[in-house]
Amino acid sequence: MNHRRARLGQVTGCLRRGYLGPEEAGKHLRFFSVKISISALASLAVVAGVALSAGPALAHASEQGFVLLLPTDVYIAAGGASVGLTVVLLALLPPGAAEAVFRTVRLWPASAAFRHVTSCLAAVLLAFLVWRGFTGSRDPSVNPMPLFVWTVWWIGLVTLQGLVGHHWRWTNPWTGPAAVLARLTGARAPWRYPRWLGHWPAVVIFLAFAGFLLADPAPSDPARLAAYAGAYWYVALLGLVLFGPAWMVRAEGITVLMRIYARMAVLGRDRGRVAAGLPGWQVIRLKAPPLALAVFTLVLLGTGSFDGLNETFWWMGVLGVNPLEFPGRSAVIVQTLAGLVACNLGLIGAFAGCLWLGERLAGTQRPLKQAFCLFAPSILPIALAYHVAHYLTALLVDGQYVLKALNDPLGNGASLLGLAEFYVTTGFFNTPGTVKLIWLTQAGVVVAGHVIAILLAHALALKDTPGTRRAVLGQAPLAAFMVAYTVFGLWLLASPRGL
Repeated sequence: MNHRRARLGQVTGCLRRGYLGPEEAGKHLRFFSVKISISALASLAVVAGVALSAGPALAHASEQGFVLLLPTDVYIAAGGASVGLTVVLLALLPPGAAEAVFRTVRLWPASAAFRHVTSCLAAVLLAFLVWRGFTGSRDPSVNPMPLFVWTVWWIGLVTLQGLVGHHWRWTNPWTGPAAVLARLTGARAPWRYPRWLGHWPAVVIFLAFAGFLLADPAPSDPARLAAYAGAYWYVALLGLVLFGPAWMVRAEGITVLMRIYARMAVLGRDRGRVAAGLPGWQVIRLKAPPLALAVFTLVLLGTGSFDGLNETFWWMGVLGVNPLEFPGRSAVIVQTLAGLVACNLGLIGAFAGCLWLGERLAGTQRPLKQAFCLFAPSILPIALAYHVAHYLTALLVDGQYVLKALNDPLGNGASLLGLAEFYVTTGFFNTPGTVKLIWLTQAGVVVAGHVIAILLAHALALKDTPGTRRAVLGQAPLAAFMVAYTVFGLWLLASPRGL
C-alpha cells in the first residue's frame, strides 16, 4: 500500500491536532526519506488545514493506512440527506408501497444436494490450512492460513453470504464430518440442547471472535491463528455431535453469523423454490427473531463500527496515545476489549431508546422487548454495508496475495495458475480516478445499506402496526437514528488511522 502517502497524511493530521511539533513531524517524515524543512512543513500544515477541514477520507485495510483527501463534508451531507429524503418519501407513499419493493421472483426448485460432500471437502481444506499455518512461512502475506481466514472467508465468503445467497449450507466444515461420524457409529446426539440457552452462546462466541480479531497482539500470525482455528473446529464438532443440529443453528457463533446474514441475500428459499428479490426480502417473510438473536444482530453492527473506530485519531486521543508512536496492540488489549463491549452496549441502548420513544409517540401498547425483536433485523443492511465498505481496500490488496497463494499453495515454487510473473500491485491507490472510485463505492455501499434498512423498518412497522400514521410516528425516532448512523459511518470512512 502507499505507505509514504499514508504517513504524510497521518503526520499532517497529527500536526493539526497538536500531537506533534514541527521538529518531531520532520523526524517522522525523514524516516521515509521525505526531506522537509521547517518552513516547508509550516506551509504544508496550512495547505493540509484547508484540505483536512473538509475531512480526510481513509479506508483501513489489514491494519494499513490509506489517506485520501476529498471534500468529505459534501459526501457526508449528501449521504445523510439521501437517507433523510427516503424517510420523507416513505411517509408520503401509500400503504404497502415499501413492502411491494421487496416482492420476489420464484426461480428453480431448491435443493441441498451434495452438501455433506462439500462440507467434508471444506473440512479437508481447513485441515490443510492449519497444517500450512504450522509448517509454512511466518509471513502472513505468504502463508495461506491467514490469507484464507481473513481474506477469503471473513471478507469474501461472509460478503457473498449476505449479498448472494446461503452458501454456508455447502461450505461449512462441520455438518459433513458429523454426518460421516453418525453413519459410521450409528449413534445419535446423546443430549438435548437446553432451550433456555437460546442463541446467547452464539453472542458470546462471536464477541470472543471479535475480541481476537481486534485485540489479539498477532491475529494474523500463521501458527497462532492455526492453533485457534483448529481448536475451535474440534470444539464446534464436539458440540454438534453431542447436541445435534440445534447446536449449530443456536450456539455455534460462525454458523449463526452466516444464517443471519443469509436473510439479507438476493437469493433465498420461498415455498420450496429458490427466489430472488431486493436484499432484505427474506426479513419481511420471516418471523421476528428471539431476543438473543436480535441482540446478535445489533452486536454485528456494533462490532463492525468499533472495528473502524478503534484505529481513528479520535480513539487514540481517548486512549491518550500518540497516533504516530503507537506502542502496539499488546499495550491496549484491555482498552480495546472494554471499547468493544462499551460500543455494543451503547448501540443496543441507543437502539432500544429510539424504539421506546417511538412506541410512546405512536401510542401503541407493544412491549419494548417485542419492538426490539421486530425491528432488530432492519439493522442487518447497515451491518453488511459496513462490512463491505470497511474491507473493500483489504480485498483489493490481499486478494492478490490469495491468488499468489493459490498459485503456489505448498511454497515449493509451483505455478498452478500460470502466475510465475505475477506481482502484487497497489498502483490503483496512486491514481486519482481509481482512488475516487474506491471511496465513492464505499460511501455508496454505506448509503445504500441505510436506505434499505429504512425501507425494511417501514415495511415491518406497517406489517405489525395498525394505521399508516401510527406506523410512521413510531418509526420516526428509529429513522432519525439511522440517518445519524449514516453520517457516523461516512465519518468513519473519512477518518485517518493512527496505526
